[in-house]
Amino acid sequence: MAQARLRVDIPDGPWVGDVSREFSDARFQVLTATPDDGAGFALVRITADDVDPILDAIEDHDTITDVSVMAEDNGVVTVQVEALVPLLQMVARRAGVPIEMPVEIREGVARVDVTGPHERVATFGDALRDVGADFEVDYVQQRVNPGGSLTERQREVLFEAVDHGYYDVPREATLTEVAEHVGIAKSTCSEVLQRVERTVVREFVDDLPRRPIDFEAVDDGAEGVDRVQ
Repeated sequence: MAQARLRVDIPDGPWVGDVSREFSDARFQVLTATPDDGAGFALVRITADDVDPILDAIEDHDTITDVSVMAEDNGVVTVQVEALVPLLQMVARRAGVPIEMPVEIREGVARVDVTGPHERVATFGDALRDVGADFEVDYVQQRVNPGGSLTERQREVLFEAVDHGYYDVPREATLTEVAEHVGIAKSTCSEVLQRVERTVVREFVDDLPRRPIDFEAVDDGAEGVDRVQ
């Protein structure tokens, strides 16, 4: 699995891009978002010194079909909006990757975290380009959980083997010594560790990208950009 953080420059059209650019001091946080055919529903928290003109701008925007104030207190208002052209939701739906919430938007730039198979994360970048959204990559990193499907017994034997140096180079413990520490037969210990090694290696290899994630639209010199190879 790949985990990527992008900073997406929302093009003109979607309400959250237009309104956040108009009110540059305001902070918009999309808490939840649900795409629908041709529209999208979102719960958005807005923080600003004066939220009233922002609410007016949202209601007046051409893409807004409904807006309701859910809560308001001391410069923080939470609204539920229904809008046409839910750009990020449509792109994520097309790429088949979920966007992690919350998404923060300031001055038309959205901080977007996505996690999914490497190919789909790459497709997410392609889909952003297709809709004319420029973006920069803060980072791309591999997100793995090797050994996540090991049994408790397998974990116990593995930890004993690691703790006593069985996997050190050169080895600090023999298979017989590991078996004695665990209290099992040498043959049983060998079989357990073979199953552990097979499981961990397969999980790790399955999680490696079959092709690099190539965000060609990103400046090669951008800081904080890690590429998965």
